Amino acid sequence: MTRRHDVVVVGGGNAGISLAARLRRLGCPDVCVVTPDQDHLYRPLLNFVAGGQAPFDRLTRPMRDVLPEGCTWEASPAVSVDTDAREVTLASGTRIGYTDLVLAPGLEPDIAATPGLGEAMDLGWSRTSYLRDTVEATWDAIRGTESGRVMFTIPPEPAPAGGTALKPLFLACDLWRARGVLGSIDVHLVTPYDAVLDLPFVDRHLQPALERFGVTVHHRATVAGVDARGRTVTVASDNGTRELDDVSWASVVPRYRAPGWVRPFAGEHPAGLVDIDAETLAHRTVPRLWSLGDVADTGTRPSGGALRRQVAILADNIRAARTGRPLQRYDGYTVIPITVDRRRLLLAEFDRHGTPTPSISAVDLTVPRRPLWFFDRYVEPVVYYRRLLKGKV
Repeated sequence: MTRRHDVVVVGGGNAGISLAARLRRLGCPDVCVVTPDQDHLYRPLLNFVAGGQAPFDRLTRPMRDVLPEGCTWEASPAVSVDTDAREVTLASGTRIGYTDLVLAPGLEPDIAATPGLGEAMDLGWSRTSYLRDTVEATWDAIRGTESGRVMFTIPPEPAPAGGTALKPLFLACDLWRARGVLGSIDVHLVTPYDAVLDLPFVDRHLQPALERFGVTVHHRATVAGVDARGRTVTVASDNGTRELDDVSWASVVPRYRAPGWVRPFAGEHPAGLVDIDAETLAHRTVPRLWSLGDVADTGTRPSGGALRRQVAILADNIRAARTGRPLQRYDGYTVIPITVDRRRLLLAEFDRHGTPTPSISAVDLTVPRRPLWFFDRYVEPVVYYRRLLKGKV
């Protein structure tokens, strides 16, 4: 059985829903969204839940409530694409024909890539704000800690807004400081970068904040393995490996990869990202195939803020490709919001080359400010649901 649609968007996250809404607003009469998810996750709130600043029940909304008006919803996962026939095959057996296809399924956590991490999560010794199933446990661990050694990690790319993994660390440290127990807690951070994020214009604020809380930073390092029963974490760096022992608990963000069915459209990226022209978002070799969001090899660090420009450019480029107009170019803009304590936040805005690209010039948004924290925590969710997911930004 084959059903045909003008534009098929695979993915029901920020990228897929925002693009579908934008296409509808631009007049596309027939947009189909393929996603098995019954609810829509607002990812930026995960870190605030982990830090005790947001309730768990605010994380999701029913998918039917966020699906753009006039779109068709196929609630079965995609399993393959036949580019010759221009059809997407779903797990249900249904085939969906398309004129243009957009791949936006996001990334999948690759827990098995870190030896021992799966067991550590099952035992509750390792938890992370990046996974819905462990985010509440992360807050339970933070608020229940009064002494001992703990570890946080920044994941290597690609990862969904990897730099925001600093949020629960800073929220935790500031809470422990306020309670008077920070001096009894040995906090460690594992980062894959030479500095904190290898963004000098932001690291100049982050490094002093880490020093203020007494955080030990392991640079150019990743977690090579964990042993929940032995309470150890193996850290790999340019200087070899070392074991950090007697760890009370660890907040380890798993590695990420593209879904397996996307592999035929991947290039040389080890995580299997979709091989697109990073500027036009069109696949390099397959006609009428596009991609955006975390799964697309855009050459920049993925973030929700990056999608604002990607969605606008891709929606216009789909139309432009049909009429022979020049395609718009995406410069790799992305943004990472990072709390430095429980009431202040900074914004790191930059392009794919790491060059600062501030959205406003009157105020330096890399300086931690209380209004930025308030906007990120309370205003941005409203903007997200009322404007971003409706294709208005």
